[in-house]
Amino acid sequence: MSFRVNARAVLELGSELISSDIIAFYELIKNAFDAGSKTGATISFNVVLRRNAYLRLRSKASGNLAVAGKEPKPGKAALAGMLADLKVAVSKALDPAAGKKSVDAFNSIVDKATSLREFLAALDEAYAAGNTIEVADTGSGMSLDELVENFLTIGTPSRKREVEKALGAGGTSPYLGEKGIGRLSSMRLGNRLTVVTARSNDRRFNVLEVDWNKFADIEARVEDIDVEAKKGEIKSDAAFSGTTLVIGDLTEDWTEKRVEEMARLEFARLTDPFVDVRKRKRIALVWNGTRVTIPVMNRLLLENAHAKFSGKFSGGVLSVHMEAVRLGYPHPKEIDDVSRSSQELADLLQDASHELPASALQTLGPFDFEAYWYNRRLLGGIDQLGNQKEVRDLQRNWSGIMLFRDDFRVFPYGNEEDDWLGLDRKALSRPGYVLNKAQFVGHVRIARAKNPKLVDQTNREGLRRTDEERALIGILQHVIRDMLWDFFRETDRKYKKAPIELDDLKADIDTLETRAKNALTKVRQLIPKEERESFDALQHAFNEFRDLSSRAQMKIEQVEEDSRQMIDMAGVGLMVESVAHELARAAESALGVLERLHGQEFPTEVRSQLETLRAEMKTVTKRLRVLDELSVSGRQRSETFDLVDLVQEVLDGHAAKFRRHAIKPSFKHPKHPVRVRLVKGMVVQIVQNLVINSMYWMETRAKRQTDYAPRLNITLEEDPPTLTISDNGPGIAPENIERVFRPFWSLKERGKRRGLGLFVARDHAKSLGATLTLSDKPDRETGRLHEFILELSESAVVK
Repeated sequence: MSFRVNARAVLELGSELISSDIIAFYELIKNAFDAGSKTGATISFNVVLRRNAYLRLRSKASGNLAVAGKEPKPGKAALAGMLADLKVAVSKALDPAAGKKSVDAFNSIVDKATSLREFLAALDEAYAAGNTIEVADTGSGMSLDELVENFLTIGTPSRKREVEKALGAGGTSPYLGEKGIGRLSSMRLGNRLTVVTARSNDRRFNVLEVDWNKFADIEARVEDIDVEAKKGEIKSDAAFSGTTLVIGDLTEDWTEKRVEEMARLEFARLTDPFVDVRKRKRIALVWNGTRVTIPVMNRLLLENAHAKFSGKFSGGVLSVHMEAVRLGYPHPKEIDDVSRSSQELADLLQDASHELPASALQTLGPFDFEAYWYNRRLLGGIDQLGNQKEVRDLQRNWSGIMLFRDDFRVFPYGNEEDDWLGLDRKALSRPGYVLNKAQFVGHVRIARAKNPKLVDQTNREGLRRTDEERALIGILQHVIRDMLWDFFRETDRKYKKAPIELDDLKADIDTLETRAKNALTKVRQLIPKEERESFDALQHAFNEFRDLSSRAQMKIEQVEEDSRQMIDMAGVGLMVESVAHELARAAESALGVLERLHGQEFPTEVRSQLETLRAEMKTVTKRLRVLDELSVSGRQRSETFDLVDLVQEVLDGHAAKFRRHAIKPSFKHPKHPVRVRLVKGMVVQIVQNLVINSMYWMETRAKRQTDYAPRLNITLEEDPPTLTISDNGPGIAPENIERVFRPFWSLKERGKRRGLGLFVARDHAKSLGATLTLSDKPDRETGRLHEFILELSESAVVK
């Protein structure tokens, strides 16, 4: 036994797979190019009577027929009058622009009716035959046998075999389509289909007629529907080859205005508009014999963008070029070139809800992209393009970042309602530059041969959900959300001197305060009663921090009211957030140790962690006091301590984590104390941040490499006191030697990305009269940077 298929399943299949009119045309157009059409595809709308007018006339005729069947029945004269009125109404509703021949043909069918019942049948027939959409090409055409074997076989495997064979041999895909279901597109547009086709060696055309209405019979099976291919007229040009699909009994109301709108919004973006117009695939639209213009993107629009980015992903490496032309304040043209290794991308694209296999970056395949950004507030008139309104309308028409495969659109990416890169959601969550989809005009280009894992869903509504699809989207999101955002902020910092958005700051401080408060509450519960007195000092420091933080935020709010002081005080906000970050991290770090050792006697590492926390919170509080105009003491006090002991305390505080992750720390230092006079809490925070940073990246590498042995090396030298901290983690790309110290710049996975640790460490070093740098000497094995150097001032040494 075998499955049997009801005929109506074909209709269901077509309606599910072909979800919109443009998708239907897209499939039919792809078939034309797959056939090797030398003139592309021509779509002709031949509409004598609009569908809405047809339905009104039919409704009126049905009403008259119902009246004719009632008692008492109208006389012959009355019936003849009804019929004559209907014929006149039909004649008036016909569009003369369709041509005299088409109008006369329609009228001749209707005029033959001698009764109301005949009129209904004639109207149906005239509408089905007189209103058509023709899709024509001059491709290879089909022989009679091919028409039967290929066109009548849904899901035909011929193209699929050839595509897989070509890709297997490392070549390019010979076809745009391969599923064998594109022919079902015709039923979306109309209930009748006539295929007229011929090979160059055929003497006659080969003809196939399909009435999709027959498939609606719920009792019929596919094999019961009789569809016969036959020979047609003799070709007027013996060498002609090609295919014309004539779709009749149209299912929608087509008007010239609707076709023009579709040309502007849909057909203009069906093939890649960024490609030179002379190299684009030819698609022609015709309405009742008159050519409909399909707009071409004007390069002037792109040349007047306020910023742009372009790049490629190849061999696992992402390369991006960015330009800022006009961000709304005076600045020169800024350019930045950034790259990300496959290792960095693998870390960046991790998500707590779904771990992305590193292999996805290899199987994804190469692609390139380009996009232009517009600040619509600054968008004005452009010579040879139009006034402000016209330019803004033009930018809106082309807005969105579209996806193209082999120069043909992948739907729905780039549509007005589609936010495939999640730009709008992100833009709404933070102030500042608007990086939503409406601000961009751009495209991403993939290829069937180079990106075989990026496959359309069967209904053409996007790519199938695969690891490669997630990697593609994740990379593009990183380019826009992180790279471009950071580029704009860095340009701001250099020329506008506004390093932080204050509204964004307040929300971050609240979040960090809550984290610190929760951590400290749990710490108190875990600490034995005999240690509570010592902890109360920490709790007091936190309460003082909250009070000072509130005052700082009040000062920021006051500054916001006076725009002239905004730039001067923006740095205040950044400082508040950075110290809040320090407090939250320190408290959570101590909590982690306590929770692991709950119920045990306190070993040295716990006491070291608490001492570190105490010193850090002391510095946090002091740093905040400088913002408080009412504070008696706004200065941080230095104290004398041994650098060797300080570093060892930090290492002792992380001993449990070192053991858990098999990290082998090495600390080389002079045998005698190295005494300095500095703000101890600041030095602790610098060392803490560098050590924690190393641990994170070593853990990240360990997840990917089973035979990896993490090592942390710390060296303390004298004259002047210099602390060198290095690890054998993934390292840092040389081009990022200074970027790592920028506020909010980070390559960590989502959810762990703050980008304040190294910024805070360098800021502390500067306050201490020291320098914190990333050594520019690349590692021999990785070619990347692994070593941070903290050089203290000679004047800090206590003899």
